[in-house]
Amino acid sequence: MSTAPNRMHRPDNELVDLVFGYMRERLQYDPVPLDHPGDGEQLRAHLAGLLNEHGNNPADVLKLYDHELSRAVISADSPRYLSFIPCAPTKAALLFDMVVSCASLQGISWLEAAGAIAAENQVLRLIADRAGLPETAGGTFVSGGSAGNLSALVVARDTARRKLGVGPEARLRIAVADQVHSSVKNTFNIIGVEAFKVPTVDRRFTGEALRAALAADPNPETVIAVVGTAGTTNEGIIDDLQGLSEVTRERGLWFHVDGAYGGAGLFAPSIRERYNGIEHADSFVVDPHKWLFAPFDCAALLYREPRLAKAVHTQDAGYLDVLHHEGDEWNPTDYAYHLTRRARGLPLWFSLAVHGTQAYTDAIEEGLTLARDTAQLIRETEHLELLHDPQLSAVCFRRTGWTEQQYYDWSHQLLADQIGFVTPTGWDGETVARFAFLHPGTTMEMVREILDTMA
Repeated sequence: MSTAPNRMHRPDNELVDLVFGYMRERLQYDPVPLDHPGDGEQLRAHLAGLLNEHGNNPADVLKLYDHELSRAVISADSPRYLSFIPCAPTKAALLFDMVVSCASLQGISWLEAAGAIAAENQVLRLIADRAGLPETAGGTFVSGGSAGNLSALVVARDTARRKLGVGPEARLRIAVADQVHSSVKNTFNIIGVEAFKVPTVDRRFTGEALRAALAADPNPETVIAVVGTAGTTNEGIIDDLQGLSEVTRERGLWFHVDGAYGGAGLFAPSIRERYNGIEHADSFVVDPHKWLFAPFDCAALLYREPRLAKAVHTQDAGYLDVLHHEGDEWNPTDYAYHLTRRARGLPLWFSLAVHGTQAYTDAIEEGLTLARDTAQLIRETEHLELLHDPQLSAVCFRRTGWTEQQYYDWSHQLLADQIGFVTPTGWDGETVARFAFLHPGTTMEMVREILDTMA
């Protein structure tokens, strides 16, 4: 073996053929297998001694990954993965993700990555248009909804501080409902603001409830922002975005919309009116690695007035000065807490350019139809009970008479039999079942097969 310092960076056609051969095989799985949870002791035994001074035969390492490691990863892109929020990237998006990696594409600044950023911004503009945001809107792609919510709410906090003329010691609160995503609650802990909790109406955050809560509070001036949800993770409920936006405009509050999961519904004409009010958002997050069929990790973060975000997130350092001498061109690093970032929006851009937006609309509508048909089947099944009419593609239901342990035993057996990955969830303190439909390859036959196991 060569001992040249650059030996790892030289072209290696055999390695290329080996890895590309594996990727070609993986891309042709039809359907993608679910696979199984891993056993820690066995995995550690397989990995023991692998990272050594002299390395290993690439074929042996890839075989270990293929036969042992990959099969201990439950496939989020399987049409039978119906838990949490699945990931069902298009083949075009997956292939272009390889291009992004192979070319070491980054997306830090216009100076370094103008081509990549121009393409990413084209996708951000498409999403902004679907939301009805003004031509001035813009943002960046971040790793996920948690990063997007954190970045946006930091801007909301600092903008409010400047507006109110207060410092870090001031008590500030952000209005949320109890159905808000856990990442928003975690963000509050990180950025030092408090939650102003507003009761939901039929599990929905409404403008009327917000207005009443503010009127009843002795210090409403400490409330600086409102977080509405465009599709709660558990049940897919869309808040009263129109009503919330009216209150925020009346009181001059920042309006943030977390659409990490459900924001993709903006591409579905059958439900578009449910998002009315989102056009007034000051910031908005949607995760394409969920229902817009991009690979992990990809979230679109948009601001109504990007200059406000730039004033908060631009990092100052001598070696970065050159990045800010490019006129009005776009540096994605200025719009979130990140600096280094991969061009994670490009796989989505490529897939949209290849397939067209109508294909995305059709695939999203398929998930909505599947949820409605599943809800009807549950209504018609004597021992099952639908807990909420689906607004999006999440369906929560109860198997009458079951205990918590029975739900977990059922879930484990489903996965062991490779019938489906359906984990239990909580509903007002009770353990119930939940489907999350995103993959357009999921069929009603699969759903019936799963429900039949609950008899």
